[in-house]
Amino acid sequence: MDINLNAIGRNVKFFFACLPLCLGVIPVQAQKSAELWLTDPGNKILFSRQDPLKITKAKNSGPQEIVVDTKTSYQTIDGFGYTLTGGSAQHIFGMGNAERAALLKELFAFDGANIGTSYIRLSIGASDLNEKVFSYNDLPAGETDPEMEKFDLGADKKDIIPVLREILAINPNIKILGSPWSPPVWMKTNGDTRGGSLKLEYYDAYAKYFVKYVEHMKAEGIRIDAVTIQNEPLHPGNNPSLLMLAQDQAIFIKNHLGPVFKKAGLDTKIIIYDHNADRPDYPISILDDPEAKKYIDGSAFHLYGGKIDALKQVHEAHPDKHIYFTEQWVGAPGNLKRDFVDHISKLIIGAPRNWSRNVLEWNLAANSNNDPHTDRGGCDRCLGAVTIDGNEVKRNPAYYIIAHAAKFVRPGSVRIASNLLTGLPNVAFKTPDGKKVLIVLNTSDSPQSFTVRADKNTLATSLNAGAAATIVW
Repeated sequence: MDINLNAIGRNVKFFFACLPLCLGVIPVQAQKSAELWLTDPGNKILFSRQDPLKITKAKNSGPQEIVVDTKTSYQTIDGFGYTLTGGSAQHIFGMGNAERAALLKELFAFDGANIGTSYIRLSIGASDLNEKVFSYNDLPAGETDPEMEKFDLGADKKDIIPVLREILAINPNIKILGSPWSPPVWMKTNGDTRGGSLKLEYYDAYAKYFVKYVEHMKAEGIRIDAVTIQNEPLHPGNNPSLLMLAQDQAIFIKNHLGPVFKKAGLDTKIIIYDHNADRPDYPISILDDPEAKKYIDGSAFHLYGGKIDALKQVHEAHPDKHIYFTEQWVGAPGNLKRDFVDHISKLIIGAPRNWSRNVLEWNLAANSNNDPHTDRGGCDRCLGAVTIDGNEVKRNPAYYIIAHAAKFVRPGSVRIASNLLTGLPNVAFKTPDGKKVLIVLNTSDSPQSFTVRADKNTLATSLNAGAAATIVW
């Protein structure tokens, strides 16, 4: 009998090749390329998907190598976004239905070319980017309402709430943070919307004001994930505003707001400070009080003063409490080359590397005149992430800054370790679906070539001066 040994050999090889499929096991294919999105202001490339990067087996690739360590992880990420000011909502809601729907999809969906904003901040009552100042309990002179019987969301029903409903239809899981600029004036020492302090006899009333806000927004179908106690508590010159010293904020939380939230069964987080990185002592001193600390989720920061690494200082003092970055403006008319590098390096890269769970740019939208804003201190130079004139939309620096993180670093992602190279600051994340994301910026004056290595694989690319890339693989 003739035996065809070559045929037998081929059949044996075929059997073993098919065996995983026969057993219901599908072999995992090694990823061969990485996705790259680029903003290069010098070459007018604005958050544009580029040709994929080839992934190869790791090898010694020289000194310009960013090593991503997926086994070393840090904080979970809540999201990236903007403040939906009253003025922002006014402009968005004033658009035509089709134009508004298209813009909100572009901003809040993350498929295709949409940028995936995943976290928004609201003002509790008016901010300085409303047409006029208001609270949810404005009364005639001489009247008070300590039980909050006349509480009403008022002006927010006109535009903020309708816009939020459309946003929630696109992303029902978006996180929402509320921040007050001022209590009702009848609660204040100076009886004015600007400055003054909260009267001690109204600490209980103001705590009830927060509870009413969370409950009334819930009734509108809007879940408030967290509140800060006071926007910029050390800046009483804005309109509206309030001076609230650290010791006063601690008393308000431990004796009033914390117990009232607990009694009401609210799971809305309480976040302290919400001001510049030059005063890390403010949140640390509150967290040093154990009776206040037990009600507090974390501390929030802006960067109009101080350095971003102050956030890490607060984390190290109280590592069981979270860190948030809640505001940074871009001044009109904006300078994309300057603003993009500054905010990507300090905020998108710097804040997460210093333990922040989110990054929020300031106002989402304004018009070409940077309106609206309040008188007596409202910001007349705050450039929106988008400029809206009627149905015309212009995209500004903050739009691209947030896009580089929000679209890919989805809520639930975890920051992972990566080394820093001179002139190539970067930050890395692992997403809930197991992908790796690296955001890297070239802060040098010349093009930089570099490689990225992770999990025994490597890829190579380059960036022009002032350019940033988000790499996903």
